[in-house]
Formats: sequence, structure tokens, C-alpha cells
Amino acid sequence: MRLSRRTGAYLLLGAALMAEVGCAGGSSRSRELAYVERPVETIYSEATKSLDRHVWEQAAAQFDEVQRQHPYSPWAQRAMLMAAYARYRRGGTEGYEKAQASASEYITLHPGGEGAPYAYYLIAVCHFDQILDVGREQARAELALAALNEVIARFPESEYARDAELKRDMVKDQLAGKEMEIGRYYLKRSEHLAAINRFKTVIAKYDTTSHAPEALYRLVESYLSVGLIGQAQQTAAVLGFNYPGTDWYADAYALMQGQGVQLAERPNSKAGFNMFDRIWKAF
Repeated sequence: MRLSRRTGAYLLLGAALMAEVGCAGGSSRSRELAYVERPVETIYSEATKSLDRHVWEQAAAQFDEVQRQHPYSPWAQRAMLMAAYARYRRGGTEGYEKAQASASEYITLHPGGEGAPYAYYLIAVCHFDQILDVGREQARAELALAALNEVIARFPESEYARDAELKRDMVKDQLAGKEMEIGRYYLKRSEHLAAINRFKTVIAKYDTTSHAPEALYRLVESYLSVGLIGQAQQTAAVLGFNYPGTDWYADAYALMQGQGVQLAERPNSKAGFNMFDRIWKAF
């Protein structure tokens, strides 16, 4: 199946859609269309006109009609994706759920179809757009992360992979931020073991986020608080190796000196996480 230029243009809106709220919708529910057999080109043209007018529910119903009247035509696959897109643009919980259902149906019926990358991407974006506050929507953030990872793993060379990577980084940063918030709370209450578990989660799962240097520093604090000088020294060394020019390392260095522990000199250049992984596994 080869997509028309116009259809392709709509499908490629996926990456650009994230700059918009995308929650506009029709003013009322479109009624179920009466079955009146018409040429597939006519129904599809009417559906795209509804899409242009941002009458999302009507457009979705019309694209559904393409599938209902002409299920074996090449237009049916296109219409399935376009119906999913229209429902996504409608927004709201119901719109996102219906968009995911339409995209999932496409994947089930056409797993090797030309539109499969977009279908997977749309499912991920529906989850992503519903992350209002990771403090209240942590489960949704996890779903978004898993769906974005699937897009990247399945279609690494597609036009959707790069955008999925950017969104994945945003989700991971949010999740790491929530772990840090909880860890700091435990630290304030002197619940050091609980705090250590939270900070270690940040390092284990979200080590590429902006929260990693602070997580390492908080681990140094926590280990010192419970008398684990050796673990504190190792963690401070990891912090210095990976983030030698940060205030977090300077603070950790001062903490260790206060304990009479001298850290090795800072390396001249930053390395990747190879040494980090080797040291961390020793904890």
C-alpha cells in the first residue's frame, strides 16, 4: 500500500503534534452514519475535508465508513490510521483511548503495513500527552516510556524514532525527578535506608538524566549518615569521575574531607559510564 502525498502529510504530523496541545474537538458527537453505499474516493474525500475543518469526530466516523464499505480496498488501511489520528486530535481521555484502540487494531490487522511505525508512535504519544503531573500520573509515565521504547526498538530508522527518543528523555527526567523528591523526603526524616533505595533507583534506571549528579551526592550524604564510609567514598569517586566540574562533586569532596577521607585527584577528562558501571556493581 502506498500512501498519497496528502495522507502522508497528515501522518507525518506526528512529530510536530507534540508542539501543540492537540486537544481540540468537535462541538458535538457525530451521529452514526447511515449506510449509503458510495465510491470509496468520495467517502475518503469527505473525511479529509472534515479533518481540514477540525471536525474530528465526524472525520473519524467518515474514515470508519471507508473501512465499513470498502474493507478490502487499499483505502481501508489508510482510513484506519486517519481515523486514529482524528481521534487523537479530538483529545481528552475518550479521544486518546479511541485513538489507541484504532492504532492497535491497525497493528493487529497489518503488522507489516507501511503505517505500522506511525501506529506504534501514535499509541506512545497518546500516553505521553496524558502525563499531566508525574506525581499523580506516574503509572501513565511508565506506560509512555514503555511505548516510546518500543517505537525506538522496532523502527530505529523511522522518522518517528528521533522524536520518540526526545520524549523518552523527557519522561525519564520526570520519573527521576519524582524519585529524587521522595528520596529527599526520606532523607529529611532521617529514613536513610529508604532514601538510599530511591537515589540508587535514579542511578540504576535514569543515569542519563540531569538528576544523576545530585543522586550520587545524596547517596554520599546518606551513606555517611549511617556510617558506611567505604560506600560513601566509592560513590564520591564515581561522582568525581563522571561529573568532576559540578558543585555536587565539590560538596561531596568537602563532605569526605570532613570525615578525614582524601579522594583521588579528579581525572582530566570525562569518561563514559564504563568505569561508573564497574564501580557501581561493587556496591
